[in-house]
Amino acid sequence: MIVWLNGTHGAGKTTTSALVRRLIPDSRVLDAEKVGETLMDITPALPWTGNFQDWPPWRPLVVETARHVLDYTGGTLVMPMTVLVEEYWREISAGLARHSIPVRHFVLHADQETLRRRIEGDVDMGPSEFRLKYLEPYAEAARTWLHREAEVVDTTHLKPAEAARHIAEAVMR
Repeated sequence: MIVWLNGTHGAGKTTTSALVRRLIPDSRVLDAEKVGETLMDITPALPWTGNFQDWPPWRPLVVETARHVLDYTGGTLVMPMTVLVEEYWREISAGLARHSIPVRHFVLHADQETLRRRIEGDVDMGPSEFRLKYLEPYAEAARTWLHREAEVVDTTHLKPAEAARHIAEAVMR
């Protein structure tokens, strides 16, 4: 099974995924961003689109990476990754379904003010214009399709451990 943690920057995906992994037996974290980073290391570089998710190889490589890891290890993969383009989510989820891999899709949500405050106050990564520019696309995706496609966990007032517990309990029911 895959537990996909979606949501924009500042929602708590990375922190929560590590905590979820500890709560779900036989689980591992696979960050699909690493697939994008691998594509970014190709030389000469692939034509830049502004986001590695726009590169056609990224989505099937995420599916195949997850499939091969699950074939090798079994268990559950916890995958923290923002996907705000509906077409991309459909491509990934359909690819996983073709391999009979069940997906529990969660969106870690917080209001815009909270997200902005978290991004601007991030002591590890520092303030980031790149991360801030995804606040409006996230809000648009949440309004138009994303919140209908996933189980929404509002992290505005939740500590990461509380969000992780909520997700783990939902998955293990």
